[in-house]
Amino acid sequence: MSKGKSKIFNPQHTKAQRKYLRNNMTKAEIILWSQLKGRKLLNYKFRRQHGIGDYIVDFYCPEINLVIEVDGESHYTDKGATHDDKRTAFLNDLGIKILRFTNPQIKNNIEGMLEHIITVIKKLELQNS
Repeated sequence: MSKGKSKIFNPQHTKAQRKYLRNNMTKAEIILWSQLKGRKLLNYKFRRQHGIGDYIVDFYCPEINLVIEVDGESHYTDKGATHDDKRTAFLNDLGIKILRFTNPQIKNNIEGMLEHIITVIKKLELQNS
C-alpha cells in the first residue's frame, strides 16, 4: 500500500464516530457481524465500522477490497441516496467493490445474503488471481 493511500484508512477525524457506531450497531448489523467476525466467512478478515477517507463503512475486507453495507431507512431519502452515490464513487475510485443489503434482507434471509456474499468473494478471488 502506498504511503498516501494508507492515510485514507481509519483517519483520526472519524475515530470517535467509528467507536460510537461499533458500540451502537443495528440489529441487522449485529446479525451480519456474527457471521463475518473471526474469519468465519471463507477465512477472510472483515473489519466493522471502518473509516475510509471521510466515510465509515459497515464492514470492510482489505484482502479483497470489499465493503458490505447494511442500509437502514436513512438511505432511502433523497439526501441519503445522494450521500451513498458520492461515497460509492469515492470507494469505486479506490478499487473497492460495494455490496448493499437492506435491514430486512439481513434479518429475514441471512443465509441467502451470505450465499450472495460468498459468490461475490469467489468472483473477486478469480479476478485477483
